[in-house]
Order: sequence, then C-alpha cells, then structure tokens
Amino acid sequence: MFRTALRNVLAHKARLLMTVLAVMLGVAFVSGTLVFTNTITDALQNSSAKGFDQVDVAVTTEYQDAEGDKVGEVPELTEALLDDSAKVPGAASAIGVVTGFTAVADKDGDLIGDGWSTQGGNYWGEKDPRYPLVDGRAPNGTGEILIDSKTAERTGYGVGDTVRMSIDGPVLTPKVTGVFTTDDGNVAAGGTLTLFDTATAQKVFGKTGTYDEIAVKAKAGVTQAALKAQLDQALPKDLVETTTGEKLADDQAEMIASSMSGMKQGLLVFAGIALFVGTFIIANTFTMLVAQRTKELALMRAVGASRRQVTRSVLIEAFVVGVVAAVTGLLAGIGIGAGMRSLMGSLGAVVPDGPLVVSPGTVVAALAVGVLVTMLAAWLPGRRAAKIPPVAAMSSVHATATTKSLVLRNTLGALVSAAGVAVVLAATTMEGSDGQAPMGMGAVLLIIGVFILTPLLSRPLIAAAAPVLRVFGVSGKLARQNSVRNPRRTAATASALMIGLTLITGMTVMAGSLQKSIDKMAAAAIEADYVVSMANGNYLSPDVAEKLREADGVTAISPLRNAESRIGGQTEYLTGVDGSTIGELADVKVEQGAFRIGGTDVVVDTDTAEDHGWKAGSALTVAYEDGKKQQLRIAGVYEGNDMIRGIMVDLANVAPHQSDPVDMQVMVKMSDGASAASKDSLVKALDTNPAIQVQDKQDISNEVAKMFTLMLNMLYGLLAMAVIVAVLGVINTLAMSVFERSQEIGMLRAIGLDRKGIKRMVRLESLVISLFGGVLGIGLGVFFGWAAGQLMGTTIPTYELVLPWARMGVFLLLAAAVGVLAALWPARRAARLNMLQAIKAE
Repeated sequence: MFRTALRNVLAHKARLLMTVLAVMLGVAFVSGTLVFTNTITDALQNSSAKGFDQVDVAVTTEYQDAEGDKVGEVPELTEALLDDSAKVPGAASAIGVVTGFTAVADKDGDLIGDGWSTQGGNYWGEKDPRYPLVDGRAPNGTGEILIDSKTAERTGYGVGDTVRMSIDGPVLTPKVTGVFTTDDGNVAAGGTLTLFDTATAQKVFGKTGTYDEIAVKAKAGVTQAALKAQLDQALPKDLVETTTGEKLADDQAEMIASSMSGMKQGLLVFAGIALFVGTFIIANTFTMLVAQRTKELALMRAVGASRRQVTRSVLIEAFVVGVVAAVTGLLAGIGIGAGMRSLMGSLGAVVPDGPLVVSPGTVVAALAVGVLVTMLAAWLPGRRAAKIPPVAAMSSVHATATTKSLVLRNTLGALVSAAGVAVVLAATTMEGSDGQAPMGMGAVLLIIGVFILTPLLSRPLIAAAAPVLRVFGVSGKLARQNSVRNPRRTAATASALMIGLTLITGMTVMAGSLQKSIDKMAAAAIEADYVVSMANGNYLSPDVAEKLREADGVTAISPLRNAESRIGGQTEYLTGVDGSTIGELADVKVEQGAFRIGGTDVVVDTDTAEDHGWKAGSALTVAYEDGKKQQLRIAGVYEGNDMIRGIMVDLANVAPHQSDPVDMQVMVKMSDGASAASKDSLVKALDTNPAIQVQDKQDISNEVAKMFTLMLNMLYGLLAMAVIVAVLGVINTLAMSVFERSQEIGMLRAIGLDRKGIKRMVRLESLVISLFGGVLGIGLGVFFGWAAGQLMGTTIPTYELVLPWARMGVFLLLAAAVGVLAALWPARRAARLNMLQAIKAE
C-alpha cells in the first residue's frame, strides 16, 4: 500500500502541483512571520541589553497612591539621594539620569523619527561612560547639545551646526557640540536621542535639582545583588525602588517580546486564513483524485485491502505532498522573513543589525502545519472512498450523493448557520469589548454553516445567471450545467474565494463607517477652526496658548488643561478651560442645566455625572494638587464624546494650584475661519515648530482616515494571500475537471463545437463559480460589517453604517477577474485536446 501511494503521487505530479503551491504559500506565510518577528525581537533585545552595560543597579521612585484629599505623586530623587547612593561601599560611581521628550527637526524643518521615540537626556560631567563621544566635546549651557551618531548620519548634522528643536512647544535653536554613540533601542529603531548638560536638562524638563533615575555602577568584584542589598539599607525603602541591571535587561527583553507578539499574532491569523482556504483546495484535489481512481481502489478492496488500508494509502499521499509543500514553504518563508526586514529598512523603519533567526520552533511549526493541514484535508475524501463497497464502486453506483446525505448536510448547515446568526445578533446587544468574543465565535459558526449550505445555495444563485449565459449559446448553457453538475466541488471552490471577500468586505464596511462617525464627531463637537497639539500627543507648554493669543486673526482661544484632583475620596481629572470662550469653541449637547463655566460653575459629561449621582445644581468639593479645597457647583450636564468629555472647570480656579501646568491641546477660532492664510498665521506665531501640529476639522478627519487607509491597505495586502490561494483553487478545480471530462469534451468537439466554444465554456464556468463565491463573500461581509458596527455603536454615539457600494463593485469585478484569469490555462488545455484520443480516454 505504501508503494502504491508513492506511485500515485508520482503519477499525478501535475495535478498535485496546485495543492503543493496552496500549502506552500500558507506555510511560507507562517514561517516568514516567525522568522521576521524572531529576527527583529532578537536584534532589539541584544541592542537594549547593551544599553544596560553601565547600570548595575537603578534607583527609581515608587508612585505614592492618592489618599483622602491628597492626590497621588511620584517622590523626587534629590541630590541627597544621589550622594547617599554614591557613598555605599560597593558603588564605584552614581549618575543622575534626566529624560524627557525632545523633538528635533531635520534640515528641511521636518520632525525626525516618529515622534514617540524622539527623546532627550543629560550628559554626565566631562565624560559620560554611557555615551562615548566620537566627535566634539561635552555640552555646556542652554545653547549646546549632543546628538547621536545615527541621527547625525541620517540628517547630515555635525559639530558646529545649529538645530531647531522643541521640548514642549517653544522652539529652541542650540548648537551641536558633539556626536556620541549609543545602544539605545529607540535610536536603533529610527528615533533620536539629544543630550544636554545635567543642569540644562533639569531645567528644560522641569526637574530642577532632581532626577528620574540614579544609575549606580558596582566596584570590581561586587555583584549586582550585593550592591542592591547595600542600596536597600542606605536608602529610604518607602520612597525608592532598586532594580539590578540584569533585571532591567530581562524586563526590557520581555517588553520587546510582548510588543512584537501582537504583530506576530496578527500575521499568523492571516497565515491561518490562507491555510484554511488552502484546505478547500486540498480536499477538492483529493476528492477528484480518489473519484478518478474509484475502480482501482475497488479492485484493491476486492483482492483483500481493508478500508483502513485504503484510507491509509490516501493519507500517505497527503503526507508526501505535505512534506514537499512544508519544506519548500519553509525555505520560501526564510526568504520572506529576510525580505520583510529589508522592506522595513526601505520604508525608513530602522532596525538593529543582527543575524537572521531561524529557530528550531519555526522549523517544527512549518513542517507540522504543512503536513497536518494536508493530511486533515485529505482524510475525509480518503475515508469516504474506503466506505464505498467494491461492487458499487466498479459499477459507479456511488457517483451520485444519496438524498439522505444531502438532507443531512443541508439540515446541519441550516442549524449551524442559524446558531451563528443568533450568536452574532446577541453580541450586537452587548457593551463594547464584552461582545467581541461572542461575535467572533458567531462569525466562525456562520461561515462554517454557509460553507455546509453552499451546495444547496449554488443551484438557485447560479440559475439566476442563466439569462446572461444564454447569450453565449451552447457554451453558456453547458457552462451553467457544468457549474451545478457537482455542487460539492463547486461549493468548495467558491468557498475559498468567499472567505477572502467576506473579510475584505467586512473590514471595508467597518473602516468606512468609523471614518464617517469620526467626521460627524469632529463636526458636531468642535466649533473651533483649529486644534493645536503636539505631534506625538505630548503635553504643550502654557506658552503656546499665550503665543497663539497674539497671532493675527484670533478671535477666541482656550487651552484644555489636565489637572489631577480628589473628589469624594476618588481621583478625578479636571479639564481646565477658558470659561469666557469655550462656548464659542465647543458645541456639545446639554442634557441638563446650562453650558456655563466660570467662577464656581462647572459642567460635567453624562457618564461622569451618572457615576457620581450628580445632576445640574449639585455641589462638589474638589481637593487640588496642592491640597487646597474648593466647593464647585454643577451648572450643566452635557453629552460627552471622544473629543470633549470630563469635568470642565475655569482655568482661573485650576492654575493657582498647579506647580507645573501643561495643556493637552489649544482650541482656536479665527476671524476668517479655517483658511490657508489663517493656518499660516498660527504656524508663524509658533515659529514654524515641527513638533506642533495645527489642524482644522478636515485635518483631524484626514488623520484618522490616513490611519484607517494604512490599516486597510495592510489588511488588503495580507488577505491577498488568501485570494491568491483561492485563485489556485479555481485553476486546480477546472484543470482536474477538464481532465475528468476529457471524453465529454472530445465528443463535443466531434459533434461540431469548435475550440473557441470549448474555451468559452470553461471560462464561463470559471466566471460563474467565482462570481458565486464573490456574491456570498460580499453578502456575508456586509452582514459582519453591520454587526460589528452595532457593537461599536454602543461606545461611539455618532456611529453610522456606510456601505461602500463602489468598493463592493470593485470586489465583485475582482471575483470576476479571478474567474477569467484562473480559466486561462484550463481552457487552453481543454481546447487543445485531441478529440479522438479524448473520446478513447477512460
């Protein structure tokens, strides 16, 4: 039986090629994902570990929880604590570390890096062991900085150049006095690191006389654990926390691995989809191969082979095919992993240098996935073949599915589909994230149910195309009959395409609807012409609002300032605004009272009011950051949203109690409205600062749209793998169908159907099957998009379903194109059959 199985594999090399390709693509995706993520993770972990070479123990402060009327705070690391750390017996040195966001512009005035990884820090003394200088000297004073060598290389900055930069809004123009090297992972990933002398760093980051961390280096022969124990005894335990360099490196490595796991899981999901689609091709292929060998298998049964042996022979064929596909897929995946790393570099995302990581786990996963998927998909055809009685097989009595089996299949499909719809509909009534898992489970059930029902659905849906197919005469009529001749095969072929289009359509519907809701939210909540904020979402200096007040054309302005407070023993964040102008800048729906802010009058959003049991006219006592209290009165309750929410208080009440005030953003109204001239006026007032963005409502919507578009394009690219596999499935089905119907095609040629007619027949059959899968996929995608929208609508009041008719039309055309392209080779092959040899074919 083993030799027979191997002989059959070698005898059907061409027919198994598409199956090998389908499995290979899925395995390549899986192994490529693992190679890519493991390589990037390993490179980042090695790079970050080097960054802790100069830290044996790090001293930091622990956040002190809020109690009573006192807000939470982080104790300061003072000079005294630095001195105490340096004096412990095992310490060779102690360095005070200061860090903060620092935006640096390139020579064109554009922000370097992605904003989040543009950091600043302090250079310790004349020679900081953490940052070896490769050029120049240490900085001294507010007008001097050091830049990292990667930034110098990317931008062309060198010693003596003047750089435009910003910490929290106002533009600074220091001079570069030196260039240093660093193993900082953020820099390796494309960010920047700018260093000031310690006194300047403390000043610009608002930490005068204090530090964010104390890095202690151990003397020779002193272990990190011993140094940590000495520091624990010397420093106040209730204020500080000590961590060894090894623990910091391990934590950083774990954090990097965790951050990469999301990408890995996302990519593996799409690889799984491609493999799932591939199972239809494998099952189809082995079903047809087994059907073509029915008499051979029956003869084997007649001469003594058992059912188990017949099934085993089919599984051995699948095993061989799976091994070949898995090995080639693994090799292709290694190439994909290397290519993805190079692609990141070409897109500007810099990653640390390091070897390509092909772990034993990747090899095992690739081989296991390829072999198991192939064998599982081939098991059912093999089992079905083994159950056919030898006499029935020899007389082809088995060829038509029994009424009982069809009724059973349709009943099961209807029940599973109904269960899926019920679970999805139930999930739409849940709140936010609570409904995500049930909706996912319901979606899987519905897709499986529709797949089971697809043979039943194929007849009426394909029959609907009959009027169009009649136009093509005999070829069209034959194409329709061939499409429904074997409903199960048609269903398996169409289902592969259906799954890909279901996901693409559903995501497009969700993205379009979300974009519409964001547009409505921005238009409904903001009356301001512009919203000014830091490009990376960091806080703004209050100086920004003062500069904007002086800009030409400004008629109303209000910062939105975050202020921590305690109300009724709970921490609440207040939003400080200019009470005299906020009414002109924000447009919110007032549920109770009036939207009035000033003096002791405040407004609160409905969610916060419900949490505390407040209503218009309620009084509340607020304890500010400095511990002082004030009684306020709720003048109104408004409907909050993602743009504007929380407790709004007049700035005159908040500002006196803040030691380091910062603004989240600034809202501005102009006399001429939003225009190029108005925007230019605000940009100039801010000294053309690269770290600050000035956005009107359309800019805000475009930014969100840009994010959705990027996400959708990535998803389209990933789902293209599933569509490619589906195309292979259509080609495979048609090619094997042509082989199966060689005698029939020869007879058609003999009675007068020319080669063009044969080609047209095969192409139309392919087109009908592909459009059938496309219609099912788009229909399911719209349903899932609607259901997901209903779930999101519980947290986004402005959510509105938007059906992208134009894109759905494109998707349907894509399905048609798949059918046309997939038929090219099978149609050509069918047309070139020798009619006499075909008629004589078994």
